[in-house]
Amino acid sequence: MDFEESLKKLESLVTDLENKDIKLEDAIKKYKEALELSKSCYDTLKKAELVVKVDE
Repeated sequence: MDFEESLKKLESLVTDLENKDIKLEDAIKKYKEALELSKSCYDTLKKAELVVKVDE
């Protein structure tokens, strides 16, 4: 999954988690998935930042 897809999925998970009707078990699964996606997006951005700094 590329960065843009990960970000869209993360946004979707956040929207789902904001839903007050979500079951606890589902919320926990979505929260864990969101954490993984968040870390993945963060790592991708850090790598891109290093590339930009090297090119300066």
